[in-house]
Amino acid sequence: MSFSSLIFGRRLANREHEDKKIGWIEAVPAMGLDGLGSSSYGPEAALTILIPLGAAGLFYLGPIMACIVALLAILYFSYRQTLAAYPTSGGAYVVAKENLGEHPSLVAAAALMIDYVLNVAVGVSAGVGALVSAIPSLHPYILPLCLGIVLIVMVANLRGTGEAGWLFALPTYLFIACFLGVIGYGVLRIAMEADPLPVVSPPPLEPPTAAVSLWLLMHAFASGCTAMTGVEAVSNGVGSFRQPVVRNAYATLTIIVVVLGLLLGGIATIATSFDIGAMDQMKEGYQSVLSQVIGAVSGYNAFYYVAMTSLLCILCLSANTSFVGFPRVCRMVAADGYLPKAFAQPGRRLVFTAGIVFLSGSAGLLLAAFGGITEKLIPLFAIGAFLTFTVSQAGMVVHWRRQSRNVPFKLAMNAVGTVATGLALIVILVAKFAEGAWITLVAVPMTIVLLKTIKSYYTSLEQELREPGPITIEDVEPPTVLVVTEEWNRLSERAIKYALTISPDVVAVHLIRLGGPEMDDDEKLLREKWRAEVEEPVAAKGLQPPRLMLIPAPYRQLHEPLLRLVEKLDLDSPERKVTVLIPEIIKEGWLQKLLHMNRAGRLRARLLRFGGPRLTVATVPWRLSQGVLT
Repeated sequence: MSFSSLIFGRRLANREHEDKKIGWIEAVPAMGLDGLGSSSYGPEAALTILIPLGAAGLFYLGPIMACIVALLAILYFSYRQTLAAYPTSGGAYVVAKENLGEHPSLVAAAALMIDYVLNVAVGVSAGVGALVSAIPSLHPYILPLCLGIVLIVMVANLRGTGEAGWLFALPTYLFIACFLGVIGYGVLRIAMEADPLPVVSPPPLEPPTAAVSLWLLMHAFASGCTAMTGVEAVSNGVGSFRQPVVRNAYATLTIIVVVLGLLLGGIATIATSFDIGAMDQMKEGYQSVLSQVIGAVSGYNAFYYVAMTSLLCILCLSANTSFVGFPRVCRMVAADGYLPKAFAQPGRRLVFTAGIVFLSGSAGLLLAAFGGITEKLIPLFAIGAFLTFTVSQAGMVVHWRRQSRNVPFKLAMNAVGTVATGLALIVILVAKFAEGAWITLVAVPMTIVLLKTIKSYYTSLEQELREPGPITIEDVEPPTVLVVTEEWNRLSERAIKYALTISPDVVAVHLIRLGGPEMDDDEKLLREKWRAEVEEPVAAKGLQPPRLMLIPAPYRQLHEPLLRLVEKLDLDSPERKVTVLIPEIIKEGWLQKLLHMNRAGRLRARLLRFGGPRLTVATVPWRLSQGVLT
């Protein structure tokens, strides 16, 4: 078994595509980790903004989370309708393209791609933040830990969506059980005890330094909305589901949204009752909000470490949602010509390798730029998600208006979703603009310009290569064939014999002094050997003998003398095409590659780039026998 097969698995055939699709049990870990994991950093982000209010800030956490949960419910019912209307690919890009046109679809695509990259960075950095909460001695290694986790998730997804789903299933369902259990127990204590005391008291809240204001509450709401960024994932990844597709998609979306809603409401309730606030992640002794929640409800016992381990896994692996959605969005965009074709090509495991690798690299660069600190990344987050929500919902409104049958309820539901997400987007933009949201706002149009530039290239290429009509053979004439020869050997012989099959006009080109000024080329000996071993045997067969042309190479380069020769042939016979045959030894092992100069490869690249439209370049390969060192 090769190393690549060991790491990534065996190469899959096209017929195995259906076997690799997933049901709702695997889909919840594959597509829901972002939504579930955001329950940790969404409330914490809101509490971070409320720090200046001191203990009074906890009074406003409940209403803020209630608004977010209400918005989550609106999105849930809206996306159920999207899944029913587009059961093969219900992502925002497809909905916008079919109902709103090119530019809104590109807005959705750009926002989605940016948001997915940010999701990887924020999820992984939050996961490492949870790890540092449990093991403070790891604080100096935040960035290396972040990059290592991105690498692990990338490799898992290169093996396939199903494998990644099953791999992440245990920590996902363990997380759900632990935190729903902790929240349920905590809410029960609050309901049963008149004044419940924390088992482990959370760090004291900061004294108030500011008064409550509408701006501060808007800011807290905007930060808390980062908890909703995974809702779009199911509609983007609907192509991954096995039959029945819609039923599996409904079940996955329902589980993700219901669990997320319970977590958000429960965290707000417990934090308010036990006076739990946010702490500065960059300072020693940092404790995440969820770490404080478990400590307050049940203490720092064995269960605490099990729950925190599951949280760490969920947060680190929440990037997996992007690894499912991002490559599929890129495939659809690439299929329409707005991204390089590599993004639409399945790899060895029937996943879109280019998208996975690009996502990993982009997220890694973002983590490196911001030092792996969640708080620094949060201001950039959620804008792309809510922009996508709004465009998708607006597209669905147009979709229902075009239907011949009466669907007022469905239209109204998506209209409410459009207005709600649009208003939330405005709040997020206004509240976070100065903190870095402008970067995302600038990145979206820049991405759209890039996508349109790529599309323009492919359109121009298609026009240039359009169908020529019936083939014309009046201008078919054998070309002048130039054979590059270093010395007379079996490789040169093979190239000359092949050249004689395609044209009677064959010229062997030998470059003099290619080896430097001390290289002594005996031109007389070369011509005599050529006459005896090539010209006379070929003439004896009744064919036109190949000519030998000796050309100086004063700068020890192959391409410059050949290009001058091709230019001269073009001027002398502008109606005839020129073909250059390059004999080349096929190097298979690394040692063979090290022992050769790769002149053939460099020559081919230069001729293709500068040779003009009438030049054809071909390779005559020579495969070494098994006895030669590999």
